[in-house]
Amino acid sequence: MKYIDEFRQRELAQKLANAINKAVEPERQYNLMEFCGGHTHAIFRYGVQDLMPPNVKFVHGPGCPVCVLPIGRIDNAIALLEEHDVILCTYGDMLRVPASGRKSLLKVKAAGGDVRMVYSTQDALKIAHDNPERQVVFFAIGFETTTPPTAVAIKQAQAQGLKNFSVFCNHVLTPAAIQNILESPEVRDMGTVSIDGFFGPSHVSSIIGSRPYEFFAEEFQRPVVIAGFEPLDVMQSALMLIRQLNEGRHEVENEYTRVVTRDGNAKAQALVAEVFELRRAFEWRGLGLVPYSALQIKQPFAEFDAEKRFDVPTIRASDVKGCECPSILRGVKKPTDCKLFGTVCTPENPMGSCMVSSEGACAAYWSYGRFRRPADAQPEPAARQDSAQESAA
Repeated sequence: MKYIDEFRQRELAQKLANAINKAVEPERQYNLMEFCGGHTHAIFRYGVQDLMPPNVKFVHGPGCPVCVLPIGRIDNAIALLEEHDVILCTYGDMLRVPASGRKSLLKVKAAGGDVRMVYSTQDALKIAHDNPERQVVFFAIGFETTTPPTAVAIKQAQAQGLKNFSVFCNHVLTPAAIQNILESPEVRDMGTVSIDGFFGPSHVSSIIGSRPYEFFAEEFQRPVVIAGFEPLDVMQSALMLIRQLNEGRHEVENEYTRVVTRDGNAKAQALVAEVFELRRAFEWRGLGLVPYSALQIKQPFAEFDAEKRFDVPTIRASDVKGCECPSILRGVKKPTDCKLFGTVCTPENPMGSCMVSSEGACAAYWSYGRFRRPADAQPEPAARQDSAQESAA
């Protein structure tokens, strides 16, 4: 199949691995952060990290919109169900993310709340059309990739005079988060890891292009390579980052040229600009309040803003005790550093969002069996665990 099989060839992977081994400087450490959860899963699904030299480390960043959504926003969605009796529509990953008091949207649904999983914004609009006597709220999440469909839905609702439809907007922006990791004193106080270069997100960049990364590549002198999702994409992008670092360059390069351009999708950008505007600040799990890192609905479309329609308050809530999801999202810790990972926290019983989402780092570690222990196995001593983690990395 074109553009899939070509990027999974064993022989090419070995050639790239040899090129990377020749390119690295033995005395140097290369910490490369993949911002996109799709990259994290590709790395573990295809064993890409096993083909890297010991001094090339992949650092998992906050590249999953489900993972970075703070608990308080899920609490808000649950309050809409319990206090306003709305029909709440959202994507499947959100249903099982733990909220305060060990609640989740799935548990509220089991208790009688009208929560409906949808595959698109058009599904939510149809539910509003089919239930004119009920208020329907679309729980919108995602990076720049999923924002244009939400804008389309809002414009359609306005054009159709759909009075029982609104959007609880949680769309966030990737460049602001990367910049926050690099420069925020608050994030440094919470703990950060040295990052030498970034894999630029794939789908996000198809919308915004590679241009938005140019500022902080120059400002913070960190190379960025826009990378595709396939294993050979990741390996080629790693080689491009390593070469930039060796040569002292800090530029934005585009490995994913079959999809991404410098200017991105102008039509989608114009649509988003028409419907949304920047929030002054928005809370990210693991990063705290990040200035100008999220979107809100503009005044001409305010009647479709669930936060205004239902007077949604700001809620600050803490993660489950012992859950290292915030540190994992900053790249400070790996999932295997969390005492809950694989014990009380599994996909069947998630304690944090990183284990729930299909793009979460904990889900990636678990899904491909690399870090699972047999159910009857005893935990290893800490020293042995650390050694195993280092060799796996």
